[in-house]
Amino acid sequence: MDTKNLDTFIQVAELGSFTKAAEKLGCAQSTVSFQIKQLENSLDIRLFERINHTVKITEQGRQVLEYAHSINRLTQQMEKDLKGSAAEKGHIKIAMGNSLCDIMLRENFTSFRKDHSKISLKITTAESTEEMLAALNRNDVDMVYTLDNHVYNRDYVIVCEKKMSAHFVCSSKNPLARRKNINIYDIMAEPFILTEKGMSYRKIMDENLAESSLEINPVLEIGNTDLICSLVSQNMGLSFLPDFVAEKYIREGKIKCISVENFNAYIWAQLLYHRGKWISTSMKAVMDYLAGNSVI
Repeated sequence: MDTKNLDTFIQVAELGSFTKAAEKLGCAQSTVSFQIKQLENSLDIRLFERINHTVKITEQGRQVLEYAHSINRLTQQMEKDLKGSAAEKGHIKIAMGNSLCDIMLRENFTSFRKDHSKISLKITTAESTEEMLAALNRNDVDMVYTLDNHVYNRDYVIVCEKKMSAHFVCSSKNPLARRKNINIYDIMAEPFILTEKGMSYRKIMDENLAESSLEINPVLEIGNTDLICSLVSQNMGLSFLPDFVAEKYIREGKIKCISVENFNAYIWAQLLYHRGKWISTSMKAVMDYLAGNSVI
């Protein structure tokens, strides 16, 4: 049943005229007559008696009119509720690199919560970008925010992206902090504190080292990059981190970047979602927030 026919029926019933109903609806009288006929055929009843150019609603027509008003009220309420809550409600699931969680919650998150108090977030971390994309393909998450090699696939829409550098870092107390012309062999004997093997920029470092048939066996593997920075600042070992992760410690003079000859590593921060995903108002608000933070 076409609800538009019900709207036309309400106008004819209330105005008692096909002509007046057509004028109010801004359409031809023949259109009104056709819609009423369609409604009568679908219900298999007579809605109006037409005698000598007069229109009188039938008893069954009165029953239909009550239902039509109820349907109309429910439709209007549904539209009002959905429009009113679209920007307010939503449970958004995000898969992201562990290093990005701290940045996301630190950068303007209070303002985001104030503006979107009815949006709830579920953040999951994964051991690899491949695992995150697999979750995206299963629709287990709404979007992926990752640090890795550049991802390009026609199945995904890239909301925003940024190419960033990563460096080996050491404590400002470490003799390497004062040295120049450092090559990769100068740091291989040092103890390392790294993120888990196979994770984003750790993977990029391992791939670069593998080209020279080298491998680092860390004394500690842990996903908490702030803890890594803290341990490195205490001269507990070296690490390999994106510049933005160590930025605070570098600014405070606790950590130094080590420029290793012929070792240039870059990572991509990318926010993306599956091309087949419907973008709700809540999801758009979260994407705008992530795209506007200091990382990308």
